[in-house]
Amino acid sequence: MKPVQLFLSLLFSTVFTVAVVHGLFAQQKGSKPNIVVILADDFGVGDIQALYPQNKIPTPHLDRLVREGMSFGDAHSSSAVCTPTRYSFLTGRYNWRTPLQEWVLASYEPPLIREERTTLPEMLRQNGYATACIGKWHLGWNWPGKQASRMMAEGNALRKFQWDYTQPIAGGPIAHGFDYYFGTDVPNFPPFTFIENDRVYIQPSARYKKTAYEGMFLPPIFDDMPMAPDWKFDEILPELTRRAVDYLHERSKEEQPFFLYFSMTSPHEPVAPSERFRGKSGIAPIADFVMETDWSVGQVLKAIEEAGLSDNTLVLFTADNGHNYYADLDKLLKAGHLPSGPYRGFKGDIWEGGHRVPFIVKWKDQVQAGTTSDQLLCLTDVYATVQELVGGGSPRPDEAEDSFSFLPVMLGEQTTSGRTALVSHSNHGEFSFRDGSGWKIVYLLPEKNVGLSRGKPAKVELYNLSEDPEERNDLLERHPDIAAQLERELRAVVERGTSRKGKKQANDVEVRFDVIQKARWALP
Repeated sequence: MKPVQLFLSLLFSTVFTVAVVHGLFAQQKGSKPNIVVILADDFGVGDIQALYPQNKIPTPHLDRLVREGMSFGDAHSSSAVCTPTRYSFLTGRYNWRTPLQEWVLASYEPPLIREERTTLPEMLRQNGYATACIGKWHLGWNWPGKQASRMMAEGNALRKFQWDYTQPIAGGPIAHGFDYYFGTDVPNFPPFTFIENDRVYIQPSARYKKTAYEGMFLPPIFDDMPMAPDWKFDEILPELTRRAVDYLHERSKEEQPFFLYFSMTSPHEPVAPSERFRGKSGIAPIADFVMETDWSVGQVLKAIEEAGLSDNTLVLFTADNGHNYYADLDKLLKAGHLPSGPYRGFKGDIWEGGHRVPFIVKWKDQVQAGTTSDQLLCLTDVYATVQELVGGGSPRPDEAEDSFSFLPVMLGEQTTSGRTALVSHSNHGEFSFRDGSGWKIVYLLPEKNVGLSRGKPAKVELYNLSEDPEERNDLLERHPDIAAQLERELRAVVERGTSRKGKKQANDVEVRFDVIQKARWALP
């Protein structure tokens, strides 16, 4: 071969090889990953031992996830309790923009997500994904019966009525973007049974009888409520885990990308660790249940690997709120375990321990392993992040109004996202607002409980989290100017109906953060 021909041949070969490699890389990078979100229930920010080594409950599987992923240390649920956070996660919108102004959905109450609102799974379905929810729903259904599901001032008042469990149940996961659902509406609310898609899976023909089992924390009012025959609370988490594992193996046989929302029921009450975990912690049943929660996460991670899904599956682990305070907290503290880490408060509180949650993302070869980020983050942000990842754009102005993508931060391309402030909400309907520098203004009940506080001006306090993460030093009198600025910013977020720039949106109801709500439900 002549020198010129040899040169041209080598040049063409090199260019072709580079083009092919670049093309394959671009194709791999541009392909849509599977997405698995694991949402633990009542799992404290301090409950992962790798992040808080001084704590006493072993979490080997979550520790491994920390080593293999990116941990966000300033991540928050939108609310300090269950239903509101789940609403915000699936819609990308703050929960307090809805009629539910305090607590959670009670048994048999109607859907909190409006039919016309686009959800995360609906957006993913529009982008070619198969979608599944396995686990706890707790966002309401339209239960069939002689009376309709409806918003009640008295919590769990609808338990007194008769419901038809043989008919389809409208308004649940299948109505809001999920192709498949299996789980329990709420494990500690009736009816005590599983639901598959929009049907009761096992007819609740038996009746619940309250027992003395120390691990259970079920209200006495649910005694004699409908229950599936031979229903065992300690078998809920193992069954849901098995279903999630089976789903992953089934989807591995398909080309279509999938979204699995594994909404765990643990370590929420009823605190019922299965037999293999009882007493394993040596501390208390709640600690055993945290260990079983870690085991369940490990089973899902193992299934992803064994099904050959590791190379293109984004895994996200987080929680719906802080660790609860009523399940043997004294035993945890005595053992030296601090479920809220260094932060004040627990589940339900407006303090950091109520809504600061663990948040770990793993994506092989895309997210750098063993890294951390101090980016301020809310679970509402998952929506915009996933949309940018799979759709290449941002939500419409009337969708995911409080969602900011952290995709560039997750991928190591930037150190900050568009989120520079956060609104938090408590079990009692209290508000707080903080900025990126750590200043936090809090609007508290002025009296000892909600009932005595209704309609009264909130008690205002100011904290600097960067210097006082335990929120012990109220600085309101020393910095009234900062408090006034934060209040102006919070008022703008509330009144504009959105946290993002652009067109003004609308709340579902009138929202007041400076005055305690007059009722649990605010009507339009």
